Amino acid sequence: MIAVNDIKTQLQSWLATALAATGCDGADQAIVLDRPKQAQHGDFASNVALLHASRLKRNPRELAAQLVAALPPLSLVERTEIAGAGFINIFLAPAARQAVVVRILEEGERFGRGLEWSGERVLVEFVSANPTGPLHVGHGRQAALGDALANLLECRGAAVTREFYYNDAGQQIQNLAISVRARAHEILGESAPFPEEGYRGEYIREIAQRYLDQVGHDLTDIESIRAFAVAELRREQDRDLQAFGVRFDNYYLESSLYSDGRVEATVDRLVRSGQTYDEGGALWLRTTGHGDDKDRVMRKADGAYTYFVPDVAYHITKWERGFARAINVQGSDHHSTVVRVRAGLQAANLGIPRGYPDYVLHKMVTVMRGGEEVKISKRAGSYVTLRELIDEAGRDAVRFFLVSRKADTEFVFDIDLARSQSEENPVYYVQYAHARVCSVLKQAGLSRANAANALKDADLTALTSRYEDALLRRLADLPAELALAARDLAPHLVTFYLKALAADFHSYYNAERFLVDDKRVQRARLALAAAAGQSVSNGLAVLGISAPEEM
Repeated sequence: MIAVNDIKTQLQSWLATALAATGCDGADQAIVLDRPKQAQHGDFASNVALLHASRLKRNPRELAAQLVAALPPLSLVERTEIAGAGFINIFLAPAARQAVVVRILEEGERFGRGLEWSGERVLVEFVSANPTGPLHVGHGRQAALGDALANLLECRGAAVTREFYYNDAGQQIQNLAISVRARAHEILGESAPFPEEGYRGEYIREIAQRYLDQVGHDLTDIESIRAFAVAELRREQDRDLQAFGVRFDNYYLESSLYSDGRVEATVDRLVRSGQTYDEGGALWLRTTGHGDDKDRVMRKADGAYTYFVPDVAYHITKWERGFARAINVQGSDHHSTVVRVRAGLQAANLGIPRGYPDYVLHKMVTVMRGGEEVKISKRAGSYVTLRELIDEAGRDAVRFFLVSRKADTEFVFDIDLARSQSEENPVYYVQYAHARVCSVLKQAGLSRANAANALKDADLTALTSRYEDALLRRLADLPAELALAARDLAPHLVTFYLKALAADFHSYYNAERFLVDDKRVQRARLALAAAAGQSVSNGLAVLGISAPEEM
């Protein structure tokens, strides 16, 4: 059997041998192999001749011809062709292409995994919602992106910690407490002023009622009301995230940065760095020295710290906890904090890299139903909650849809489409491919669980149709697609791949019969179907989405 997991590596070494034979060795350009979009252009294509011809001032097509002539025989390769200005198209031998089926059946859930991030500890911070209300759809996009990203990094070898940072300090939390107290007074038939910046959703009245029922009618202790309200909303957010299938390894409280003295210690460190100054009674940090457009106030004249000070303190803890790589998934409204936080970390003189942490910033989500925008929630009042979206469209559809576009693009969530059972609904289309595989296997007396062992010795040379070739090529791409998505912090690439894989399988299913009289052909086709089902399942697992066996 040909080992397909390193086909590209073997082909790169093969081309390097030809480069050396033609006097082109010693160049610093890496040998790149791309997958052509059209099968007639081969399994792989390389622009190596164009790159070296430019460096050597030679005709690229002539150099490509010399390279092809110098290539030694290789069992992986059926033939090569020179195309265009000097591209080298490589056509694999059928056995090399078919070997991916054996690999998938052997590796099962491990297929697609890699080790390029092996040994690297990565902290992924996401959601991090203020405990002032239910999670909204924007938090949902962040949860889906962050969890998928963490899964991607884990499948490529990283040791990932998922962290939720609770902003449980500051004026917003104080406004929450005052809002709850005002509603409690209303419930008791007493008048009380409602804060101008207060929270007005129905959920505030619910919390106020529970406070009266569980704690009592004494509303003089605002700190007790604050603690109760924050705890109630944290529990609700946790329940919503559990319903969304998202878990966290650690919860970090902003309030602990103050109680543990980390905010004060961070300010002291920045003062000692010589990069602060006093002006107008406030303490400033010279963030302009680190790429900011203006210096930033750290401590206001009234002694209160600005928002970015605890943010810097928090990120110092990430570094000190041993996370050389940290990734923040946040809304695009945090764009201005990126430079400020990084500037503060540089000023702290701790040896933290200039680009620390990495950021994945996402745009907000517009929710549509019946062709009209849905703007408010019955409970939250001013926005659509994540839980309501899950209840309407289902967890799998919500997760798939919210990662199906690049994070920094606007996204319209069409509830009607998400609920439809048609090929226009991408998550249904992908899951249906898996269900079809299971149906075919069931008709053959097999299941996804035992198919791999039952079909491991299938004669794959029977796979000769163009539909089978297309599916084989697509299956072989899963490891590289997951590696690219992890490298670029781009989970949406996985959805693109899954839709393409589902399309290839549906085309195959519609064009060919599986339970044919020729047992050799039947077993080969069943093995290919089982490999396709496993790959769909593995890709969906990265996104945190189920692979149903029946639909």
